[in-house]
Amino acid sequence: MTPIEYAPRSLLYVPGSNARALEKAQGLAADMLIIDLEDAVPADRKDAAREAMRAAVSAGFPGKRVAVRVNGTGSAEQAADIAALAGLALDAVVLPKVDAPADLDPLRALGLPVFAMIETPVAIYAARDIAADRNVRGLIAGLNDLAHELRLPDGMDRGAMSHAIQAIVLAARAGGCWCFDGVYNAIDDAAGFVAEAEEGRRLGFDGKTLIHPSQVDPCNMAFAPSPREIAAAEALVAAATGGAQRHDGRMVEDMHVAAARALLERAGR
Repeated sequence: MTPIEYAPRSLLYVPGSNARALEKAQGLAADMLIIDLEDAVPADRKDAAREAMRAAVSAGFPGKRVAVRVNGTGSAEQAADIAALAGLALDAVVLPKVDAPADLDPLRALGLPVFAMIETPVAIYAARDIAADRNVRGLIAGLNDLAHELRLPDGMDRGAMSHAIQAIVLAARAGGCWCFDGVYNAIDDAAGFVAEAEEGRRLGFDGKTLIHPSQVDPCNMAFAPSPREIAAAEALVAAATGGAQRHDGRMVEDMHVAAARALLERAGR
């Protein structure tokens, strides 16, 4: 599989059927673009979206990592989606509605890292096996579909899904892959988005999937180390002598120093 050195913070869905959105994406600061052939594309525009996706990826998105979200395993559109990816230089493929590792089988011949979307109660219980699959590089929390499957009232605070959300993070860490928070639907609620993105980082997610360009910059900020965190990490690394020691009013060990070094590496990428 193609190696991806750092987890993307911001993963922006771009409708494959929207030429203007594909063009605008060139100038955005998203760490990864996910060209969407699934939910964002009407049924009667699937072929056009595949053609537009191929043209856009072939033309290139300089400085950006690019993935494509195909239709789910068992759908009538998936085979054509996979055929459309042939020969393209992609960083990953996103597969929706992954309930078991077997759902990944149609994608294996591509040799691309897969970001598997966890969107159902069945997927929550299978998430550890999915994350451990050799082709999976990341899990994406598909919280809109999960809320529907759980029959939650519309507009319910996502605290109602807290167990499922943490299960996705746990499964990703147990399987040795990344995990990405779900989308925030209220595109005009900037403060709400920032609060959810910051919460996502506190929960352990590596980044967040996005549905609007206005969410890119605040997402990057939320998932990037703050100046205060960087300064604290630098001080800890400089003071480290090995083993357990007192530092800045607390006991720290080698694992804390390793975490500080990793934070500094991420900040300096």
